Amino acid sequence: MSEYKLNASIDDNSGFCFGVVYAIQMAEDYLAEHGKLYCLGDIVHNDEEVERLTKKGLITIDHEMLKDLHDVRVLIRAHGEPPSTYKMALENNIELVDASCPVVLKLQHRVKESYDQTGAEAPVYIFGKHGHPEVKALIGQTRGDAVVFQDISELDGKVLPKRITLFSQTTKDTARFYNVKQELINRGIEIDFNDTICRQVSNRDVQLRDYVKNFDKIVFVSGTKSSNGKVLYDVCKRNNPNSWFVSSASEVKQEWFSPNDKVGICGATSTPLWQMEEVKAVLEAY
Repeated sequence: MSEYKLNASIDDNSGFCFGVVYAIQMAEDYLAEHGKLYCLGDIVHNDEEVERLTKKGLITIDHEMLKDLHDVRVLIRAHGEPPSTYKMALENNIELVDASCPVVLKLQHRVKESYDQTGAEAPVYIFGKHGHPEVKALIGQTRGDAVVFQDISELDGKVLPKRITLFSQTTKDTARFYNVKQELINRGIEIDFNDTICRQVSNRDVQLRDYVKNFDKIVFVSGTKSSNGKVLYDVCKRNNPNSWFVSSASEVKQEWFSPNDKVGICGATSTPLWQMEEVKAVLEAY
């Protein structure tokens, strides 16, 4: 290993977005005082960070488990929740520690407002990942009526309304969303368009394009469940083909690198800094 002299550095713009920082800080503050807190779903789409907080007393539950809980405190993570969750909490005397991201809450409000105002005149369509917790919460704002699609091809062959209201999950790729908009316009559909992609995420897209070009190799660190991670890794791969995806430092392979390589380390908005620092330590040990 002595012939290796890798120069590894971490992207200053990578790491938790403010919504995730807010949720994790709320959880840690509560756990430090009380030692136990339920969380509805993974607090962040990163298994290692979830494990770290589990050791501090965070108990991850799903919606079925929530039905059986009474008189406890439950954290709502940054992705937000549909109205039905708040209704259930009220019925079961559950105190909610609401860490919903402000950007997500604003989107929920806009979706509900559009649905209430336009209804069937301009149905709500959401460009987002099927089954994603943020998307489920958005569907809940429309009483389940919103149409969700994660690729424009899903709408092929379907009779679409002459006019629709279009939103996006906050972590989708900006360019793809605007391509979707244009394709629908090309099909003769009138669009009430709402750019609801989080600017912290979309800015990272632009920043990464420039960042990865400065390095021989890129190691992108992210949980496998992170939608944002998939989007940003694709940005890395397109702009620097010598990019690798890892979910932990243990997945880094020495064979990817050559002596004196300049290596950039970056991650998703759900990737903690400590995880990227572990990757850096592995690389510098070569």
